[in-house]
Amino acid sequence: MGFLDTLKAKLSPAKEKVGDLAHQHGGKIDQGLDKAARTVDQKTKGKYSDKIESGTRKAKEAVERLSHKHDEAGAKDEAGATGDEAGAKGDESGTPPGTPPAS
Repeated sequence: MGFLDTLKAKLSPAKEKVGDLAHQHGGKIDQGLDKAARTVDQKTKGKYSDKIESGTRKAKEAVERLSHKHDEAGAKDEAGATGDEAGAKGDESGTPPGTPPAS
């Protein structure tokens, strides 16, 4: 097992926890990002407004992605394989995955 594999294995529980927290507190995180952005923009007297706005938007998108990954993982755990995974396996007739059924 390589260094990156070991690192990924050790960070996996932390990633799940972060996703859970992003899901539970996404609104509060967004409010905090907005407040921080306003404060920095005021302190810099609007000089970096476009960069602050861009950074805030990207941070919010990252929180949203973490939250959705947590949602998808929970749905996958509850339902077993998702529809995409079930369809990707093909069927017993030997039809390749993604091939439409014969009419």
